[in-house]
Amino acid sequence: MTRTIVASATREIVIGFDQPFCVIGERINPTGRKKLAAEMQAGNFETVIKDALEQAACGATMLDVNAGVTAVDPNATEPGLLVQTLEIVQGLVDLPLSIDSSVTAAIEAGLRVAKGRPLVNSVTGEEEKLEAILPLVKKYNVPVVAISNDETGISMDPDVRFAVAKKIVERAMDHGIKPEDVVVDPLVMPIGALGDAGRQVFALLRRLREELKVNTTCGLSNISFGLPHRHGINAGFIPMVIGAGMTSAIMNPVRPQEMEAVRAANVLNGTDKDCMTWIKTYKDYKPGEHAAPAPVAVNAPNADGAAAAGGRRRGGREARLARG
Repeated sequence: MTRTIVASATREIVIGFDQPFCVIGERINPTGRKKLAAEMQAGNFETVIKDALEQAACGATMLDVNAGVTAVDPNATEPGLLVQTLEIVQGLVDLPLSIDSSVTAAIEAGLRVAKGRPLVNSVTGEEEKLEAILPLVKKYNVPVVAISNDETGISMDPDVRFAVAKKIVERAMDHGIKPEDVVVDPLVMPIGALGDAGRQVFALLRRLREELKVNTTCGLSNISFGLPHRHGINAGFIPMVIGAGMTSAIMNPVRPQEMEAVRAANVLNGTDKDCMTWIKTYKDYKPGEHAAPAPVAVNAPNADGAAAAGGRRRGGREARLARG
């Protein structure tokens, strides 16, 4: 059974078909969040602190950390800012982290300071990316997200996306990286633009599980992009995609409706032993309410001693798919 190990300094998590679904909290990401980007550029980490603590309180398994605040010379600005953000987050929570960047220098800088065994997010099938990222993955002995696109872009053909995923897995093996350390993102398309996007990804996930035997992830909210009441679509998608074989997702754990769907899927999939997580979370549930951990009162200081404040995001993957 494929088992991908991620860890913080004090906690180890297993991503696998026989494990509870891994919720990778998406909120520490300034993509599409002008306020957060401006805060981070100014050295203000109030929202980062709030988002880290709130996602942990709401049940995230891991936290994704992105510091891509500008497209202007990111090679110069992003490494230092990502390091600073990672150090703040891992000082607040004991969850494993995902180091999220398209800048190779930032990923390497993050790997030097990250404690435990973080997940690298990400590598694609592009030759330049394969040759830049895979040696780092091997050097630091960490798992990596493999996004199923290459120099030709994002294919609408799921067979092409499978072929790209297979290429990345094989190239990783050439570098001495085991398949269990490659977590494939098959690329979830917006259902509002592509009517068979759901069926495509379900079939693709089964192939990835049965043929490549790899764990998988996705930007979960991509499925509902452009539609009203997106959280209803997302919540319906979660148990279906888990049933098809997906083992993790980058998503918003602060949304009770979506976390209920994750926990219910774990119960029905047999990965919530004796239903104990469900019972612990919902034992005081009252009809007509979404039972979820109460929002945390955030009083932790940021680097400047200020209290944390709120924010909203639009995922980087979502923005990329919308552009594509």
